[in-house]
Amino acid sequence: MNRTDPVRLGPRAVVVLGLVSLVGVAAFCWPLLAAHGSAVAAHSADAPWLFAALLPLLVAVVIATIADNGMDPKAVAMLGMLAAAGAALRPLGAGTAGIEPMFFLMVLSGRVLGPGFGFTLGSLTMFASALLTGGVGPWLPFQMLAMGWVTTGAGLLPRPSLRGRRELAMLAVYGAVAAVAYGTVMNLQGWPYIGGLASDISYSPHISLAANLARFTTYCLTTSLGWDLPRAALTAALTFTLGPPVLAALRRATRRAVFSPTPTFTPPAR
Repeated sequence: MNRTDPVRLGPRAVVVLGLVSLVGVAAFCWPLLAAHGSAVAAHSADAPWLFAALLPLLVAVVIATIADNGMDPKAVAMLGMLAAAGAALRPLGAGTAGIEPMFFLMVLSGRVLGPGFGFTLGSLTMFASALLTGGVGPWLPFQMLAMGWVTTGAGLLPRPSLRGRRELAMLAVYGAVAAVAYGTVMNLQGWPYIGGLASDISYSPHISLAANLARFTTYCLTTSLGWDLPRAALTAALTFTLGPPVLAALRRATRRAVFSPTPTFTPPAR
C-alpha cells in the first residue's frame, strides 16, 4: 500500500461509494431530472426532506465500508486531528463573502491521503463544523456529501512525479474549480424551496427543462456567485502560499505513522 494513501479503496468500497454518489446526484439534480408534470415534480416541497433523511444513512454506510477496508487506529487519529482542524478553520470567515479557509486544507489532505480517506474526512469535517457553528439543518447531509466529493476528487488527481510548483498549480486550479462547483451543487439543493421567493428564478414543475435551467443559471448568478468566486480565489491563494509546508507536514506525518499493515513472517515448514 502507498504510504501516502492510508485507506485503500477496495472493490466493495468503490461499489458502495459509486452507488451512494449516484443517489447523491439524484438528490441534488432531481428538479432537472424529473419529467415535466411527473409525480416527482408534483412533490417538489417534499423531495428535499426525503433526501435529507436518506443521505446521512448512505454516507454512514460509505464511511463504515471504507473503514472496514483497513482504517487502523493511526488513521483514525489523523482523521480526528484533520477533521478538528478543518472544523476550526471554517468559522474564521464566518461565511462572509464566501471566505471559507477549510477548503484548501480539505484539498491538500485529500491529495496526500487518498480518495477513501478524503471522502471520510470531508464528510466528517463538515458535520463537525456544523455542530461547532450551529449550522445543523436539512442542508447538512448535502454539505457532507458535496465536501466528500471535493476531497475524493483531490485524492484522484494525477500522482506520479508531480511535485513542486506544478503540483501546487494543479491543486490551486482544482481547489478553485471545486469551490465553485461546491456552491453550484449546494444551490441545486436549496433552489426548489428557497428560490420560490422570486417567481422568475424559482423552480417550477410546470415548465420545460430548458426553462428551469435558465432559471437556475439566473439563480446562481444573482444569489451565490459573489460567494463562490471569493471562496475559489481564497482556496487558490492559500494553496500557493501555505501549500508547501502543509503538504510536507502531511506527508511526513503519514510516513511516520506507516499506515500499511505490519508484515508477519512465518518460518518455513521442515
